Amino acid sequence: MSFDLDAYFERIRLGERPACDLDGLATVQRAHRLAIPFENLDIRLGRGIAIDSDSVFAKLVTRRRGGYCFEQNRLFCDALTALGFAVRPLLARVWFGAEATPGRTHMLLLVTIDGQDWIADAGFGGSYSPVMPLIDGAEATAPDGARYRLLHDDRGWVLSRHGNPAATDGRVESDGWVEQYSFTLDMVPPIDFEMSNHWTATAPGTRFVDLNVVSIVLPHGFAALTDRDYRRHSAGEDTAGTIDDPRVYRMRLSLLFGIDLSEEEVARLGLF
Repeated sequence: MSFDLDAYFERIRLGERPACDLDGLATVQRAHRLAIPFENLDIRLGRGIAIDSDSVFAKLVTRRRGGYCFEQNRLFCDALTALGFAVRPLLARVWFGAEATPGRTHMLLLVTIDGQDWIADAGFGGSYSPVMPLIDGAEATAPDGARYRLLHDDRGWVLSRHGNPAATDGRVESDGWVEQYSFTLDMVPPIDFEMSNHWTATAPGTRFVDLNVVSIVLPHGFAALTDRDYRRHSAGEDTAGTIDDPRVYRMRLSLLFGIDLSEEEVARLGLF
């Protein structure tokens, strides 16, 4: 199908069509992350994750749900392509919270504008990184005040964050430089994304199979819900706690993250 830009813009609450330039790229990524939550709840509900364009659009735009990186960045990639950007997806290894060398289970985007390569990412659930130029040593500051840096080493390109850990999903409680993920610029055929998505959604003992994970970017912060543990950083204020009532969990999913589940679906998440 042709990509419905009007429906996408309505979903991400973007009133005007952005230009096909760096400002436009940054505007779309920011609006996307503010509007569409990161979440893996369909895995926990036994529904599986489809990452073809039609399925992703139907879930994230039409049904107004969230998704994880393979869904988020598929939608983002399709939108950027429809806008006229030169874009292709990459695979990355997530080092954020890793205790051993991780698999390539994260999808991000490489965007070329006037001969300069940039990385864009609307699907990293642990924190929010702004659009970054693909330059060794490049740094950028996110709206929550965190600094991001790109370096090149024997793993390829490595994205790191330096900032308040309260504006993350809590996997690493350090305010020093923390590696987020590494990637190379290799061309990735569609089957490799299918394989990575399948492993991420089904491998026993892994984060998205074992935990209920939700997060959203706030205008000046970040909010996350990992199983019953809630944390929010907004305009310098930090809030954290544990949700003990399924009614409160369901209400918070709806009011803060924009995810509407039934009482029966919340019960099936196995949290209470």
